Amino acid sequence: MAGIAILLDLYRKNPSFCSQESFHSSGFFSASAAAASAAATVVAGTPFASRFLFGNPKVSHCDAAAAFPEDYLSNVQRLSEDIVKNVKNLKNDALKYAVKEYKVELKPLYSAFELRPFAMTTLRSFLMFYLPLLEPATNVEEDDEDFLQDTPKEQHVDLVVPFKKSVKQIIRETTVVTTRRVLERLAVIYVSQRMAWKLLKDVPKSAVRKSQRGLPTTVYFFRVSRTTFRGHLLGVVAAALVQTGIEIYRCFCRKTNSEESDEVNLTEQTKLLGKKISDITIRCGASLVFASIGAGIGAVLFRPSVGQWIGCAAGDLAGPIIVSVCLEKAFHVNL
Repeated sequence: MAGIAILLDLYRKNPSFCSQESFHSSGFFSASAAAASAAATVVAGTPFASRFLFGNPKVSHCDAAAAFPEDYLSNVQRLSEDIVKNVKNLKNDALKYAVKEYKVELKPLYSAFELRPFAMTTLRSFLMFYLPLLEPATNVEEDDEDFLQDTPKEQHVDLVVPFKKSVKQIIRETTVVTTRRVLERLAVIYVSQRMAWKLLKDVPKSAVRKSQRGLPTTVYFFRVSRTTFRGHLLGVVAAALVQTGIEIYRCFCRKTNSEESDEVNLTEQTKLLGKKISDITIRCGASLVFASIGAGIGAVLFRPSVGQWIGCAAGDLAGPIIVSVCLEKAFHVNL
């Protein structure tokens, strides 16, 4: 349309150009008209606002289809598989480095009075004090000259005293277990959740889990001993507190009796109480240390759960005896 408008404008200005002869003889008209028509056609296809910024754009058309390489689909598939693998690895890393949850499981406060634990405590206490009565008496007097044996005298066996001692032992053990349950609840309240979980951990199960990790023997021994030390700590502290309370009660009882008879001095009673408490502390510390060492040795030599339990029990019994013998020989101190 712009080309036609230019031609009409030229016609109005120069009507002589309309003749056939002048039209054919004028090369200027044909060349300029063709150029103007072509330029007008191109310019008409471009918006007016964009001509100043982008000039006259050049447009080309191609009917050929796009060509893809032969391994294009295989590369896309391989790339998608790599993305899936990376996502799985990220999930595994997230699970691996996730924040560990410490689930603290508290046992009942009066678990010592349940049927099975109380029956085991009663049986152990009665066997402890009644089994020595079953040993035969071997009081035989020998004469150096005649080698004659006198007829042994029959001795009356008192069954009341062992019964009282057994009852006291039952009360002591149940008090120790109940005190430990109280200490466990205090640990959950006043220490961190991680530390409370370590103090309340099931040590035999922990030894089994550690044995499945393929650790070296020395590392496994050290970790089982450390875990046993933490798990056995509250029990030893509870036993020390109960024994200390018993000694304080006995001290006050002697003090009350001494006021009536005036035979025992208060200073001596205080010194005796301090010696008893120090002996209890040394014995309990030795029990804790040797129980931890014995648990590590038992877990290495035997099955992890059973060996840990046997080693802990053996070290708990042997520790105070070994320490008392060593102190007696080295410093002449009797525990």
